Amino acid sequence: MAVRIALIGMGRMGRAIDALAAERGLSVVARLDVADLAAGLTRAHLHDADVAIEFTRPEAAVGNAVACLRAGCPVVVGTTGWTDHAAVMAAVTETGVPALVARNFSVGVHLFLALAEEAGRRLRQLPGFDTHLVETHHTAKLDAPSGTALAIGERVEAGLGHAVPITSVRVGSVPGTHELVIDGAFEQIQLVHTARDRRVFAEGALVAAQWLAAGRAPGVYGMDHVISV
Repeated sequence: MAVRIALIGMGRMGRAIDALAAERGLSVVARLDVADLAAGLTRAHLHDADVAIEFTRPEAAVGNAVACLRAGCPVVVGTTGWTDHAAVMAAVTETGVPALVARNFSVGVHLFLALAEEAGRRLRQLPGFDTHLVETHHTAKLDAPSGTALAIGERVEAGLGHAVPITSVRVGSVPGTHELVIDGAFEQIQLVHTARDRRVFAEGALVAAQWLAAGRAPGVYGMDHVISV
């Protein structure tokens, strides 16, 4: 039987996930937007979904996630720019229902994270190099730096031993580009991940939703649990 999915947020990402779910033979049983949730999200909204996928706004994400968990529905949270992870963890503990939270659902980005940490570790032993991270997204993206840029920065810092500056650019319709620049006196290394289509994130979100719906133990998971690199 196909996994039944409730989509919370029908913006660009919600629509991309909806279209790709149909191609993948998955069943979307609820499509919920801001107007639908004006009075709060309830079990009835979810139409007996096996899992919910939440892509809304930072100020709404935690409330939506907690409501899903209290309704007994595992939830994948893709909204970035919020910080109250303790509330989601508390709701998981309270309900015994799992959640998955990710800043980015791209398989390539998770490979990039591993490469960035290794680059930082090796640079720790090499004087004379500076590092900088540049992230570029479409003008409608709300958070800056992006959640992915922050994750890359954390991984580089873990290897390098100190923070890396991040520059955010918002222009046009760019789905997402992240560039780690390693600059020496006479040479430069660039590690770049470019998302060519928003469907790369939709694909990952659907993979995460199927993984979470497969009877996971209570906990707050990440894409590192779904994808091992």
